[in-house]
Amino acid sequence: MTDTNNIIAYQGYPGAYSHLSCTRVFPDMETQACENFFDAMFMVDNGEARLAMIPLENSTAGRVEEIYRLMPKTQLHIIGEHFEPVNHCLLALPGTRIEDLKTISSHPQALAQCDGNIKALGLSPIAALDTAGSAAELAENPNQSHAVIASSLAAELYGLEILQENFQDKSGNTTRFIILAKDSHMPPLDADERYMTTIMFAVRNMPAALYKALGGFATNGINMVKLESYMESDTMQVSSFHLDVEAHPHEQAMQYALQELHFFAKTVRIIGTYPAHPFRQSRQMKTED
Repeated sequence: MTDTNNIIAYQGYPGAYSHLSCTRVFPDMETQACENFFDAMFMVDNGEARLAMIPLENSTAGRVEEIYRLMPKTQLHIIGEHFEPVNHCLLALPGTRIEDLKTISSHPQALAQCDGNIKALGLSPIAALDTAGSAAELAENPNQSHAVIASSLAAELYGLEILQENFQDKSGNTTRFIILAKDSHMPPLDADERYMTTIMFAVRNMPAALYKALGGFATNGINMVKLESYMESDTMQVSSFHLDVEAHPHEQAMQYALQELHFFAKTVRIIGTYPAHPFRQSRQMKTED
């Protein structure tokens, strides 16, 4: 019998970057591939897996919009984050020459991250559901004029040849993943630790409501790292927001900021407080340099 408490779900085929992130952060857990983000997230929501590793944004291609629409449909909590450097590889069948290639397939995010190099080679991009899935399909349906963008692990798993490593347009390409669980697991406040808190909220229908709702974070010295808007309803009239701040809800300044947010917002839901990933500190130090 499978121990659902030891399963971490992800979207994609074995060898996908989400799969690599699962094994890097939770090497002792059993990974479960899912066809789409919905299935991975709702495995956790339904108690069929303990965790899910979900990509939220990429430094080159931007946010994964689908996740913002799916999160309000679940009761999941963010218990951690992981930043995974992306090394896209140009893969093809063994013996293929780059000049023989005509088409290339991968996940839309990967295609976007390699758009300049794809155009430089004169290849026609084809969107697919997954990076590693594209590699598996090429292995199953050999085509010497077709290439895929995937990881070096995918090349190994599916018997493909790496024609070019670091195929992405920009160096430093990194994907931020969120780790989802059914329970919040809020860490206790430690003055020596840095925390992130993620909040979903919708503002009241009044002038300058967003400005007033966020004012409490400014006046209390809370750093807002990320603010995204998305349409939660079918009417296209109500905007909801996804907010990341550098603070813990048990800090007094954060409590004052949340009071002001609640006053001007129609709904507020804290979906996670978790330790800030070390990548954030390294990026801040590089920026200051």
